[in-house]
Amino acid sequence: MAELHHHHNFSLCFCDFVRLLWSLVVPCLVLSLVLTLLLFLLLLALRAWLQGRRRAQAGGPSVAFFHPYCNAGGGGERVLWCALRALMHRYRHVSFVVYTGDQGVTSAQILERARQRFDIKLPRPVNFVFLHRRTLVEASSYPHFTLLGQSAGSMVLGWEALMAFVPDVYVDSMGYAFTLPIFRYLGGCQVASYVHYPTVSTDMLSVVRERNPRFNNADSISDSAVLSAIKVLYYCIFAILYGLVGSCSHIILVNSTWTLGHILALWRCPARTVVVYPPCDVKAFLSSPLDRTEEEGDEDWEELGCDAGKDRIWRSIVSVAQFRPEKNHPLQIRAFRGCRDREDEERVVSLRQLCQELGMEDRVHFKLNLPFEDLKRELADATIGLHTMWNEHFGIGVVECMAAGTVVLAHKSGGPKLDIVVPYEGKRTGFLADSEDDYAAAMDTILTLTPEQRAQIQRNARRSVMRFSDQEFQASFLAACDSLMSSLER
Repeated sequence: MAELHHHHNFSLCFCDFVRLLWSLVVPCLVLSLVLTLLLFLLLLALRAWLQGRRRAQAGGPSVAFFHPYCNAGGGGERVLWCALRALMHRYRHVSFVVYTGDQGVTSAQILERARQRFDIKLPRPVNFVFLHRRTLVEASSYPHFTLLGQSAGSMVLGWEALMAFVPDVYVDSMGYAFTLPIFRYLGGCQVASYVHYPTVSTDMLSVVRERNPRFNNADSISDSAVLSAIKVLYYCIFAILYGLVGSCSHIILVNSTWTLGHILALWRCPARTVVVYPPCDVKAFLSSPLDRTEEEGDEDWEELGCDAGKDRIWRSIVSVAQFRPEKNHPLQIRAFRGCRDREDEERVVSLRQLCQELGMEDRVHFKLNLPFEDLKRELADATIGLHTMWNEHFGIGVVECMAAGTVVLAHKSGGPKLDIVVPYEGKRTGFLADSEDDYAAAMDTILTLTPEQRAQIQRNARRSVMRFSDQEFQASFLAACDSLMSSLER
């Protein structure tokens, strides 16, 4: 009888608890709906206010490029300036803006650097909006959860840009996909992306899953099964978010076949995605002679201990790249044996130390921030163009070497493997390798080529890279953007 009474009391308590929960759920649900509605109305009001600001801006329709490092002088910046030049020639009634985080420079200095570095001069003025929170997108600001930190920081930087100027068309030309929903849904802009490199990829996931230590996977994580599992989960969640924000783009331009595969897998917008190879100023390098023995003379080779008619001894190997960890310059230096900012300069110091450790300091020279004319001269004088980045998204430096008549030895992955160092009409255009021993063996093979064999590869390479010219980029870029830009004429 006591047990029955106890059971009855428990039932009453449980029922009371359920009724209490239900009495709390209903008000919470109503409150959530009200707050959601208020947030929605607030966003609508904010959108209307921003669109009113856009209409109040004088000067007609406008296109803005989000490129926080527009003064950096890399391949991404060449895309920016060539895209602006193409659009300015085609759409003369449209004004153009560049959001940049560069400080301590003027608009004139930025444009002059573009002219010196890329030999590009815009046909008419461009307006610059100088942003003050660029440190929020720098990797050094986030020792942990770097991708998430940079992405969140880009949203703050994007908001600063939108508050400074509301364009009709917004183009993310540097890979900050998390800015896209801000400009599309709050700014009411048409949005486009030019993707150089996916922020997260299946390759990054495989590196962590396999616990492979690399520049983006520290030893402390690769040595721990638990930390590796947590990082894989983090990457998977981030990939879902990255796909959601990327799919906001009305048109998506990618720079290579490798990037296309990853963006299609993540953003899932095949109808809006197209490959537009980045512009390479191949014509500027085509004036370099292919048979340099004719220009230098047989006597020069005799002084080097090489008799006329014998295999030529080549004197230099060149590598064109920014000094970033993923470029894997140490592999280049070790293979011989067998700068945007302060961090890049520190990497150069460590590479010099590596040369000293290997006894090669008198054979390796570091030339930083070369003017365009000096770069052409270096490539014209070089014998082998060396590239060692794993899964390089494209490889403008590789294309420039091939156009200059330098025999290329690139990493067997990414853009060089899929798009650039591929047979031309069934004939070799360069060499690929993926390990220290393979690079050393390939260099030995290249150095023992006969002049005739070398010249054939050079000619094939030059013919193949014409598809990466400025003119081809301009035609492809304008065709891809036509539907977006035509909305400005309505």
